Amino acid sequence: MKRAGFRTISLPMLLLLPQLVIIGIFFYWPAGWAIQSSFYLQDPFGFGSTYVGAENYTRLAGSSEYRKVAWFTLIYTALVTFLSLGIALLLAVKADKVIRGAKTYRTLLMWVYAVAPPVAGFLGLMFFDQNVGPITEFLAGLGWDFKLGVNSFDTATAMVMVAVWKQIPVNFIFFLSGLQSIPRSVREAAMIDNKSGTQRFWDITFPLLAPTAFFLLIINITYALFDTFGVVDTLIKGEPGNNPITLVYMVFRDGFRGGDLGGSSAQSVVLMVLVLILTIFQFRLLERRIHYT
Repeated sequence: MKRAGFRTISLPMLLLLPQLVIIGIFFYWPAGWAIQSSFYLQDPFGFGSTYVGAENYTRLAGSSEYRKVAWFTLIYTALVTFLSLGIALLLAVKADKVIRGAKTYRTLLMWVYAVAPPVAGFLGLMFFDQNVGPITEFLAGLGWDFKLGVNSFDTATAMVMVAVWKQIPVNFIFFLSGLQSIPRSVREAAMIDNKSGTQRFWDITFPLLAPTAFFLLIINITYALFDTFGVVDTLIKGEPGNNPITLVYMVFRDGFRGGDLGGSSAQSVVLMVLVLILTIFQFRLLERRIHYT
């Protein structure tokens, strides 16, 4: 069988050039600038900078506030990832069994995908409003005096719920596509071997969905760490106070509002390294347990 290829390297490089330029401008250049800025103490008005070496990182390591935010970010990321994947998988399994009205059912589950994170946060403000919020009234009926922006636990709960609601449609689309790609013959053979639907799912269906689940795991962790910034910023109304915040929001707060450009750059570098380590860990450890067909 004859393999297609390029005779010279100039054409493929030309085709890759636009993407390489975009990556260089919007990723490598800002990342390099952040690394350089993390070693300087910069004037917030841009009049100059002083080289301080690793002082920004040392101060960061000794900050109790940073450790508190990092711990909350870890819990927040775990909850958003687990709940988003779990609920989406459950809905995808149910949607895969729907025969009548399947298109309508799937469309209702996927339409949230078009909502931007700040808009999702604004909708969360409406639903969790202390005076007319329907979710707040529902929780009040259960005896929970929910106070968004006042109680840190309540605010964190709202952040998780809104972030999960925003991410479920993306996971749902991929899980449903993965379920529909499983051959019917495999499902019929599984039904003959085992009458329990739950056991069939964990023994047959879920292992076949492992590549999709692994991909979504990485996507959801990245989403929880970075893309929920709009949700967090909207729900806390731009006034962090004692409310919980994530690491990426702390970078924004200290850099753009506090004027500590060097410190916020150090925070962004630490966050970038942590995400890189986490990604390598996932590919090296978790991917070994996944079998691609």
